[in-house]
Amino acid sequence: MSEMQITWSSRINYLAALLGVVGCICSMGVALAADDLLEHGRYVFYAAGCISCHTSDQLMAGGRPVVTPFGTFYPPNVTPQREYGIGALSEEDFVRALREGLNPHGEHYYPAFPYPSYTRMTRQDMQALYAYLMTLPASSREIRPHNLHWPFSSRSMMSYWKAGRFTPGEFSADPEKSPQWNRGAYLADALGHCGECHTPRDYMGASRRDRYMAGTCTGPDGRLVPNITPDRETGIGNWTYGQLITFLGTGKRPNGVFTGSLMAEVLGTSCMRLTGEDLHSLAIYLQSLPPIHNDLDTLCAPFDDSFIYE
Repeated sequence: MSEMQITWSSRINYLAALLGVVGCICSMGVALAADDLLEHGRYVFYAAGCISCHTSDQLMAGGRPVVTPFGTFYPPNVTPQREYGIGALSEEDFVRALREGLNPHGEHYYPAFPYPSYTRMTRQDMQALYAYLMTLPASSREIRPHNLHWPFSSRSMMSYWKAGRFTPGEFSADPEKSPQWNRGAYLADALGHCGECHTPRDYMGASRRDRYMAGTCTGPDGRLVPNITPDRETGIGNWTYGQLITFLGTGKRPNGVFTGSLMAEVLGTSCMRLTGEDLHSLAIYLQSLPPIHNDLDTLCAPFDDSFIYE
């Protein structure tokens, strides 16, 4: 073999080896990117509080009744099972559901599915959440239809409900506020959808923005949901920043008593999974809200009619 042939043979072998290394690196990059996407989706999954509504005895298989003044809703199966879950939904179908409150056929979802809040999620968070949900165990549980009072039982009226009550669109940061405040606003208003439970609703079920986070007597399952504005008498205005962080991270109130009921579940499946930085941002945002005096202990007390019969 001539010296020229040896040189070309060496070059070919070198190039083949180099291409193999590049291919290996690219494959590793794709795998790492996929892992990053799923880890991102897992974090969004917990930050968005998905478990508390969609899990009864099987993770995300739905069926847990949510009793409201408008009737009883049965959250759907959102496992990747194709017939009874969301396995047949494309990523675009999923994004459209969160952003616009529409199913793949263009029908309106009821706002018991908190798309009025989820619409503010970033597209990247929506895509990551979709990717993560598609890795969960599939369940073939079929969910019973909602049992709603008329006229709310008519899904077609949702188009009228949305008019003037629902504005789709991604969260927009306030340039006048700090990055921490904006992150806290995103966590509370978009991902965590805190206002869906902590804000009272009008007779049509729309959140009253003038009473944002001021609590309600008619929360899920008819339970009282507290005022979490910084009002010193009826809200959490007497809580220090440190006490609020402790509550969000452990469920322990300033009086040393741990919260129970639905809030304990929400904290355990959502807030307690947040990073320290995100808890810090959430606390900053909540403490910045306008204080609203809303004495739920008085408003929610049952009417005492005993004096009528005395």
